[in-house]
Amino acid sequence: MRAPGTCSDRFVPLRSAAPEEGPHTTFAALSAAVQSCRRCATMAGRVPVFGPANGSPAARIVVVAEAPGRFGGDRTGIPLSHDRTGRAFERRLRLAGLDRADLFITNAVLCNPRDDRGRNRSPTRQEQIACSIWLAATLALIDPAVVLALGAVALTALERIAPHGLTLRTAVGVPSRWHGRWLVPLYHPSPRAELHRSAEQQDADFLALGRWLREAGFLP
Repeated sequence: MRAPGTCSDRFVPLRSAAPEEGPHTTFAALSAAVQSCRRCATMAGRVPVFGPANGSPAARIVVVAEAPGRFGGDRTGIPLSHDRTGRAFERRLRLAGLDRADLFITNAVLCNPRDDRGRNRSPTRQEQIACSIWLAATLALIDPAVVLALGAVALTALERIAPHGLTLRTAVGVPSRWHGRWLVPLYHPSPRAELHRSAEQQDADFLALGRWLREAGFLP
C-alpha cells in the first residue's frame, strides 16, 4: 500500500435535487430527511437503513457497501450484520484491527432492492443515481479522512459524486487520494464476490488495510 501524501483539494458534495434534501447541518436532520425519502417507486414501502445504528457521525473512516441485504441490514436495521455477508465483514474488520465503533457504515442504496420473488438483487442504475444525494450528503456531513468502498457498486457511486478513475480490479486495496480524503477500494464481503477474489485474498486485503491505517496514523 502507498504511504500517505498531501492533497489540497476538498470534497465537493453533489448538489441536492430539492431544498428540503440538503444541506444538512446535523446527523439527526440528515437521518430524518433520509427516512422521508420517496425518490424511488421501486422502493415503495421499504425502510432506509440509515440512522444511529450505522455508527458514529464523528468517525474518521466511512465504509460504503452496496445495499442492505434482506436477511442482514434490512431485517436488523444495522448495515452489514447478521447474515453471511455481515459475518464475513465482521471477521475481516477484526483482521484489520477495526471495530464498528471506529466506523460509519452506509450503502450506495439505502433500501433493500428485491426481485419479483422477494430475493436480493443488485440495485439498478436509476436507484443508485436517486440515492446518490444521500451518500454525498453523508460524506459532506461526516467529513471522513478515509472512505472504504466495498465492491464495484460502491466505487461507482463514489465516482458519481466526484471522479476518481479507479476500478476495483486494478486498484483493490490501494489507498488513493480523492478530493481531500483517502479512498480504498475493496471487494464486497458477499459470497458471490469470492468468485472474483477469494476469501483468502480478501483476508489479505484487510490485513494490509490495517497495516496502512496504523502507518498513516488512523489507528493506534
